[in-house]
Amino acid sequence: MERSIPELKERIRAGRGRLPAHKVIRGGKLVNVMSSEIYPADVAVYGDMIAAVGDVEAYIGPDTQIIDAQGRYLVPGMIDGHIHSECSKLSITSYAKAVVPHGTTSMISGLDEYISVSGLEGLREVLAEVKASPLKVFWGAPYKTPYTVPQSTVAYNFTKETHAQVQQWPECFGVWETVREFIREEDEDTLGAISQAFHNRLPVFGCAPMARGNDLNGYLCAGVRLDHESYDHEEVVEKMRKGMHMLIRESCVTHFLKENIRAVTEVNPAFARRVSFCTDDVTATDILSKGHLDNVVRLAIEAGVDPMTAIQMATINSAEAYRIDHLVGSICPGRIADILFVDDLHKFNIERVMTNGNMVAEDQRLSYDLKAPERSPVLKGALKCAPTTPDTFTYHVGIQNGTAEVLAMDVKGPFVRKRRDVTLKVENGVVLPDPEQDVALVSVLERFGRNGNKSLAFCSGWKLKRGAMASSAAPDDNDLVVMGADPRDMSLAANYLIEQGGGQVVVANGEILEFLPLPVGGIVSDCEPAEMAAQEARIDAAARSLGSDLPNPMMYMFFLPITAIPDYAITDVGPVDYVNLTTFDPILKLTEG
Repeated sequence: MERSIPELKERIRAGRGRLPAHKVIRGGKLVNVMSSEIYPADVAVYGDMIAAVGDVEAYIGPDTQIIDAQGRYLVPGMIDGHIHSECSKLSITSYAKAVVPHGTTSMISGLDEYISVSGLEGLREVLAEVKASPLKVFWGAPYKTPYTVPQSTVAYNFTKETHAQVQQWPECFGVWETVREFIREEDEDTLGAISQAFHNRLPVFGCAPMARGNDLNGYLCAGVRLDHESYDHEEVVEKMRKGMHMLIRESCVTHFLKENIRAVTEVNPAFARRVSFCTDDVTATDILSKGHLDNVVRLAIEAGVDPMTAIQMATINSAEAYRIDHLVGSICPGRIADILFVDDLHKFNIERVMTNGNMVAEDQRLSYDLKAPERSPVLKGALKCAPTTPDTFTYHVGIQNGTAEVLAMDVKGPFVRKRRDVTLKVENGVVLPDPEQDVALVSVLERFGRNGNKSLAFCSGWKLKRGAMASSAAPDDNDLVVMGADPRDMSLAANYLIEQGGGQVVVANGEILEFLPLPVGGIVSDCEPAEMAAQEARIDAAARSLGSDLPNPMMYMFFLPITAIPDYAITDVGPVDYVNLTTFDPILKLTEG
């Protein structure tokens, strides 16, 4: 996206009509998100750039390709304002195959899950993969890694010294997902990243769920520009009145749009111009069944937002929030030629997609064969953990027989965990999980060969009656997470993933019920989106066969190591109290008897 002087001269000449357009789109109705107008207009495209809009007859040369828009609406390519594409378990190449046909042509991401498992070397490989993809990634350098308090273990620690280096990269467009706890606690690496961003005139992207009042004021005084995480519309209103750009999140597990859009539809329509969309965490199943940002636009329209306004939220608003509106977000001269052909603005069905000046998708499928790169050893998912035994997942205590009062992390949704005090049996010095009381064991194993940490605690809400499940994809650390009602099955699940080099597995009665391989970094796969959706269906069905009735049992489990989710989490250093930002002992009281 850099421009040399010769490149600028060529683009200026193309814009003036001195060089003929490579393509001209005729017969479309332009959705002008800059002026909130819709009118007939043709579009001249030179290389990857929009050269002219309106009457473009003077731009047509003997070799100009004419594309008939057939009366369709011409809409800018959409921008996902905050996404961990790795949570889809699809590599960048496979993810592009899923979302580009649905009109998502750009995304803002820290690619942080790749960094956690492969460091800057792996990140460089992924950024090279992006350049061969029809999906643009505007990369934000993670404010630090790991994101956890107390600090857990990842393959690479992103520090303020790292920021001094990577903020100079041409791929860097800001500081990614600056979590409020680290600003509140005045973390040196976090403040160093922000200080460096001020020096480089880069925006700081936020993550401040439930930040209100003085806490929010302090957060904003650090220089954070935008936020993607609000739990209700009153929170959105306060943040916007205090100057933030707001992203409304609609992921496959957190459906916040219906509530948060009320800030626009009920409180103040003027907020709309500074609201944009993000999906944060999605699955192949959801994308293929519902769509991606096209679905979010439809939901906004259903909630009472005018189609033009909803389209602005998915395009120019996000571009302006991230200061990339000179590149994407509108169909205007000089911008990258990302153009959607839409049949009806209310139904918002995307028929064809152009990215970077090339027609790449039709009828919700890529129109060419996109192949993933050859993977180097850096991104091949070896799990560097020692094999486990059932004793690894056995909770030993200092009494032989009796009862133990324990604190179980009780899941109330993918992003809320509350305290639940439960009394469990102690037999032969071991605290037993209790499926009848919906209490399972959960463990996180450090899997990068750095220290061999292992944790063990109790959880509720999955309703596991038997067996175990495990995942090496577990943002944001991507250590090995194992949950179960039986330590023997937990050990089998962990060992199987270690042997296979990563993935997700469900086990019962000493047998592998289902396995989803994730060979790239142990977190993603190069498989086709449809195949991933089929594998997701099988792995979730296997998890439900253990007794779980959660909508996404594996996804709910692999969010457990995120310490920014209230009120409890677990990492390789132990179970974590989010409120006090410290580890805790899950054994509250032991009674001999």
